[in-house]
Amino acid sequence: ILDRNGAEKLLGAGDMLFLPPKSAELIRAQGCYVSTEEIRQVVDFVKEQGEPVFDEELSHWKGGEGDEEGGSDDPLYDQAVRFTLETQRGSASLLQRQFQLGYTRASRLIDQMQRNGIVGPYKGSQAREVLVTLEEWDKREAQGPA
Repeated sequence: ILDRNGAEKLLGAGDMLFLPPKSAELIRAQGCYVSTEEIRQVVDFVKEQGEPVFDEELSHWKGGEGDEEGGSDDPLYDQAVRFTLETQRGSASLLQRQFQLGYTRASRLIDQMQRNGIVGPYKGSQAREVLVTLEEWDKREAQGPA
């Protein structure tokens, strides 16, 4: 898992780390080897069970998107916003140092903040302008999604 410690302690042979959705804690797990032939046999068995039945209503469902209502799927998003508002500096490198993140994740958090109107646009090597006060953020959070 990128941006996380722990892989160096894995023993191999199916030993793995799992990061559940909306969680910040890694879980150590043990997997097993499944050959291509075993996979084919299972797929063939399932295919023989009958025709698939699809619910067409689900194809129009808009749920599951973190950006839909301004939120984020990243469990650190709220903490990163609060840190940005407290320091009044919108910077991926600051988030990297504060939360021990890689550049990609920190940049994604800053970009999400820009889409949500919390920080201004990219300005080269300078920190982004913070557009919201901590009090406004707390008020927005108390109101919930619009």
